[in-house]
Amino acid sequence: MSYIDIITTHWEIIVSFFAIAILYASVGFGGGSSYLAILALTSLAFTEIRATALICNIVVVSNSTILYYKNGFYNFKKVMPLVIASIPLAFLGGYLRIEERIFFLLLGCSLLAAAILMLVRKKSITPENIKQSSFLKSIGFGGSIGFISGLVGIGGGIFLAPLLHLAKWDNSKKIAATASLFILVNSIAGLGGQLFNPSFTIAPTLTILLAVSTFIGGQIGTRIGIKLISPENLKKATAVLILYVAFKIIFKYL
Repeated sequence: MSYIDIITTHWEIIVSFFAIAILYASVGFGGGSSYLAILALTSLAFTEIRATALICNIVVVSNSTILYYKNGFYNFKKVMPLVIASIPLAFLGGYLRIEERIFFLLLGCSLLAAAILMLVRKKSITPENIKQSSFLKSIGFGGSIGFISGLVGIGGGIFLAPLLHLAKWDNSKKIAATASLFILVNSIAGLGGQLFNPSFTIAPTLTILLAVSTFIGGQIGTRIGIKLISPENLKKATAVLILYVAFKIIFKYL
């Protein structure tokens, strides 16, 4: 199929990815959970779904990570234990060959957890109540989320950020910056693992179009944020969509 044919056939997905990239990039996320939720409703093979979501993640958060770094939001002494633990396990998760039914059940449960975490209202963190991070706890968080991320095809920021908020790890801006970097390295590692998996497949033309769409959306979201509509309301609407898809997948494959 030509690019024009694919745009005509999948324009709803392309537009949805563009909107999701704007929303998630504005808060330092890649949007992997929402990309997966949309792709899960299509006829794409599950091996293609994982790779496509990770590529779009990488496109969106690369720019966010650079901008956060330039603005000095990274405390690498605290960030590195999370990242180092996640890389090999995300690669392993991406490399593992799993059955379609197991994949979709894991995806459904992951999306369900992501939707709930998106709907939970986070309490503000003040400089006075920031706690000293535990090295072993950071290793545990990074490694476990990294493995799930590689296995399912998300960056893991949607799980990491709420955990760091609950742990009062740092202020909201630094948590968003850390989530952005975490998503980037996890997505690269997970995609790398998939490339070594004999069952790896991808829809190249559609993936390129979705990558371009998310790149443009990510640029908009990172630089100017969302001004016309409340990001909080958009996030809740997205969470409801993910919740719907999660239940649909779980009931279908149980």
